[in-house]
Amino acid sequence: MSLESLLVLLLIGIAVGALTGITGSSGVLIVVPALSYYGLSFKEAVGSSLLVDVITTVAVIIAYIQNRNVNYTISTVLALGAIVGSQIGVRIAVITPERVLESAFAIFTAIMAYVSFKRSRNPSLSFKHLNLGRFSYPVGFLLAVLIGIVTGTLGASGGIMFIAVMLMLYSSMCIKKMIGTATLSMFFSATSGAIAYTTAGLINLFDASVIGIVSLAFGYFFARLANKMKPSTIYLFLGSVFVLTTVSEIYKITLPFLYS
Repeated sequence: MSLESLLVLLLIGIAVGALTGITGSSGVLIVVPALSYYGLSFKEAVGSSLLVDVITTVAVIIAYIQNRNVNYTISTVLALGAIVGSQIGVRIAVITPERVLESAFAIFTAIMAYVSFKRSRNPSLSFKHLNLGRFSYPVGFLLAVLIGIVTGTLGASGGIMFIAVMLMLYSSMCIKKMIGTATLSMFFSATSGAIAYTTAGLINLFDASVIGIVSLAFGYFFARLANKMKPSTIYLFLGSVFVLTTVSEIYKITLPFLYS
């Protein structure tokens, strides 16, 4: 591997550490577009992104645990559902054409960009809360299964989607605790997906390991920083990343038609 290629992987790792540490979301927004341009297939990029998430979230989780911003009960419920769903999602991804997966990924990031920017203007804006009492846990589990399916197909380990579920079912929780809880759930979701992609031979272990190790160190730093940031700033940062990812994917999808 050339020095230039290694430098690119290091820069990707720093960017992923910042994204995961500040927002608690999956590094898929950066890793999948970057590795796709780098030469990997979309499916290999997704599998590698999940392994990066496994490595990166360790440091981020430690930072949020130290600040007592993790709800272990809710995280366990969401993680179990996501593990089931991710296994289903990987099996769907293996038989789905790459162009379909890339298009779905672009649509997903565009929607989440809108949601993030809307919440940056009003961080206290809440989703419609479902007062389900003791049934909030089984409902949370079922919603997490759906998140897991997205994890397996698109590589999004579910950080922001776990937060959406908590906003609907457990809205009394503060945003920082939601991020910490979502990151812990994301760790198990990503681990499940990464194992399945490894079994299918769809992970570049070297690239994922380099990016993951770098993002691990920087993720801890940015997670500590995030615990001091305003919620509106966190949402604005996340929305900006979603927009850049959407534009990147649309360009990649339309490129073959522009030169055909």
